[in-house]
Amino acid sequence: MIPDIDISAIVFNLSRLVFAFILALPVAWDRERAERTLGLRTFPLVAMASCGYLLLAQQVAAGDDGAQARFFQGLITGVGFLGGGAIVKQGLDVHGTATAASIWTTAAVGAAVAYGFFEIALLLSLANFAVLFWLSPVKESIESDGD
Repeated sequence: MIPDIDISAIVFNLSRLVFAFILALPVAWDRERAERTLGLRTFPLVAMASCGYLLLAQQVAAGDDGAQARFFQGLITGVGFLGGGAIVKQGLDVHGTATAASIWTTAAVGAAVAYGFFEIALLLSLANFAVLFWLSPVKESIESDGD
């Protein structure tokens, strides 16, 4: 039996997933350029997966705000766990916190896109990129002055 496929739903969902992907690219590019472990593949996947899970939640739990909140809560917890894996402690130094925070922000971008809050998604993406791009050299300058 062939499943009943709604082309308009495919176009709607695809447009959201693609937008989440595109908004994750600036952060992904910055992390890749900085030769971080996570980069061009990870960040768009996090944004799309977050968007996809919440698009699914809207379908599965339509009209049940509590159930949708539990999807959202599970997503936040899972992404926090993923981000925690990016943090590495070496002696007194801790590395990967900006990457971990960026994973969380990228997940929020995908979530905002899923719920149609495109302005929030765009602002989060731009702010995350700006912090990484413009404040990383400042941080490096401060650290080199302290040596």
